[in-house]
Amino acid sequence: MKRSNYIMISTLLFAIMFLFNTITIASCAESLTEVRGSYKMMVGDIEVTPLSDGVNKRTVEQQLQLLYGNKEKMNDVLARAYPDGQMESTVNAFLINTGSKLVLVDTGNGKLGSSTMGNVINNLRAAGYQPEQIDEVYLTHMHGDHIGGLISGEECVFPNATVYVHKREAEYWLSDSNLNAAPANAKKGFQAAQTILAPYINIDKFKTFEGNVQLSPGIKAEEVFGHTLGHTAYFVESKGKTLVLWGDIIHVAVVQFEDPSVTIAYDSDKAEAAKTRQQILTEAAKNHWLLGGAHIGFPGLGYVQANGGDGYIFVPIDFPVAR
Repeated sequence: MKRSNYIMISTLLFAIMFLFNTITIASCAESLTEVRGSYKMMVGDIEVTPLSDGVNKRTVEQQLQLLYGNKEKMNDVLARAYPDGQMESTVNAFLINTGSKLVLVDTGNGKLGSSTMGNVINNLRAAGYQPEQIDEVYLTHMHGDHIGGLISGEECVFPNATVYVHKREAEYWLSDSNLNAAPANAKKGFQAAQTILAPYINIDKFKTFEGNVQLSPGIKAEEVFGHTLGHTAYFVESKGKTLVLWGDIIHVAVVQFEDPSVTIAYDSDKAEAAKTRQQILTEAAKNHWLLGGAHIGFPGLGYVQANGGDGYIFVPIDFPVAR
């Protein structure tokens, strides 16, 4: 073979190998990203899979403007936690496999959030499940970052699922009179809730409940009002183990565990939200409940311990970096 032909063939083979390796590396990186957006664990005999919807970046100054409490103290805590002045706001959902049904607690932003959000469905699939398999969706409340993932366009993302929410929550957000009476900057939330839930209501796949009730074997709804009128936590219980999926009890972990009296602009009743947070943290520390939060760094799971004062220390579970 002529040397020129040999060089040409060798160059071509190298190019093909380089392209193949590049594709392989990209595929592996994509898989790792997807897998790290889900995390399977057991609560007794019940499998729970936290699903990351994504994160939003926010400056400490922007976050501080949303919080109500001792500004000087909060600013000091945030400055120590985020010395570069940048922080991330996390959104998590939780998939529960009871053995007889699949239940999804909250759905993330869907298309409502930024481009870094809306990843619940991708991570659900990466965990080995399909949206069509979901039997029931339990909503902690009806803010956009918890219900946005219910629809794609005008279609149900979970066509076989029945959506459950507390009656007070549904009556508030789905009320035309409340929409009409809301100030201009608040109407968007009502309109989003009504648009998102309509496809499920139209096919009789939307139900409400009241009080502290058992919704499924191993899953109980508990009223934790304050953040919204019908804000609800879901207790997953099996073989003496308890996981509390508490929605938006905590928004800013580094601040609100240390000082549960701190509230946020999104709380509809700030006094009740602070009271509820203190109560559930006290019970969680006493009973050694595992906690799952929508706005705690993924996978959003951990325990609390009293810090000797009025606050608590959050101890996250170990999350394996290499999967």
